[in-house]
Amino acid sequence: MLLPLRRYADFSGRSRRREFWMFFLFQFLIHIAFFAIFFLLGQTMFAAATGITLDPESRQVPPINVIIVMIFMAIWGLFWLAMLIPNAALVTRRFHDQGVPGFVGILLYIGTVIFTLPGLAILIFMCFGGKKGDNKYGRDPKMTENVGDIFS
Repeated sequence: MLLPLRRYADFSGRSRRREFWMFFLFQFLIHIAFFAIFFLLGQTMFAAATGITLDPESRQVPPINVIIVMIFMAIWGLFWLAMLIPNAALVTRRFHDQGVPGFVGILLYIGTVIFTLPGLAILIFMCFGGKKGDNKYGRDPKMTENVGDIFS
């Protein structure tokens, strides 16, 4: 399952399907764990921000929650970055196993990473708060008292 980590940057030779799929499963389970933690912490922050808490008057997200979410996002991002080279090496070796030059796999892999970056940029922008007060696109949704106004 962890053989690709031992062959971290080994772009020569061949790799079996089993090596690929076990490493894929390992990464998938790690990502599911990070997503679950991120989701649970996000739910807590959403509940606090919307007033659906034990203390609906405060409507404050506890600062520790924000810090914890940022730490987990950073760890998740570092894990993703750390897996780039072993994944590229493994994909290259799988292509070698099929008699295809490894650069084909690298080109496809780079294309996947490049198309992931705009999605990450959008995700980062969605984390920023809106401008306070009205703007040319309408009223500030945070200033709305009636929840129905937000969805109308």
